Amino acid sequence: MKVGPDISRIAALIGDPARTNMLLALLSGEAWAAGDLAREAGVTAATASCHLSKLLAGGLISQSRQGRYRFYSLKDGDVGEALEVLLRVAARTGHTRHVVAPLEAPLRSARVCYDHLAGDYGVRLYGFLRASNHVVGPERRLRLSASGRDFAEKFGIRLDLLQRERRPLCRVCLDWSERTHHLGGLLGAAMLDRMMELKWLRRQPDTRAVVFTGKGRKAFAELTA
Repeated sequence: MKVGPDISRIAALIGDPARTNMLLALLSGEAWAAGDLAREAGVTAATASCHLSKLLAGGLISQSRQGRYRFYSLKDGDVGEALEVLLRVAARTGHTRHVVAPLEAPLRSARVCYDHLAGDYGVRLYGFLRASNHVVGPERRLRLSASGRDFAEKFGIRLDLLQRERRPLCRVCLDWSERTHHLGGLLGAAMLDRMMELKWLRRQPDTRAVVFTGKGRKAFAELTA
């Protein structure tokens, strides 16, 4: 390609297996210490440092400091969405890693995709918002309707605060396990945060999976009825 964005450099950064494992760990939306990422990638601390430097230089991750410790997270939602789409393509084309089915099932049910809800629950949420005309318009220009604003505010989401951000309020994200869309953007992130605040779900350690509580399953079913 002679002009325009060069995806080959980004693809090369993501394509290394160790860096792939690091990026998928960061898809949880949480900040990870270098040592934890090294263990996730199965490499030494020195090798992990080299990989992280390349990911930083490539604009795929960010670094923050707490005292003498450094923590890493995905640069933004665009990187998270790109990873989720690649997961979907890999699953569709048969390029899968060997995962024991019981361990994979929670990820397919509900998981964090950078900062919003993905998996079966995420797809169901987006389907409800669409069917109820709370989010309307073509998927490239998705917007919140008047009824959607009422719904979000009744759910406890401060839309006035969200609209101060530059990131899109509503955005679709391709779901790798359900092979359709779930809701991303600021609204998707706010919905997940609110569900956690209400204790409808809890994170699982060392995985992107989240588990809905008995209370959460009932409340989610009532919300999306």
